[in-house]
Amino acid sequence: MKKKRRKSYTTAFKVKIALEAIKGQRTINEIATHYGVHPNMAPQWKKQAIESLPDVFSTRRERDAQEEEALKADLYQQIGQLKVELDWLKKKSGLLD
Repeated sequence: MKKKRRKSYTTAFKVKIALEAIKGQRTINEIATHYGVHPNMAPQWKKQAIESLPDVFSTRRERDAQEEEALKADLYQQIGQLKVELDWLKKKSGLLD
């Protein structure tokens, strides 16, 4: 028995459907039937498009600052973890009394 492969859609195709769903000129079922996709896909792509819109208008500087903050938080977490491990090793080896 052959396995059924999932359909994959291009980004441009998803954007086209998401924009049409956002416009609201046709129902989701009409859009799905017209483009030959499952009716659950159009609302998902619409939601993804709406959620990612703020990133489209944010400046590169803002994105870089957000990425830098995330990196700092990760590095501080790693430093804390290493400090705990070092203290534990010192305790177990008898260097800390």
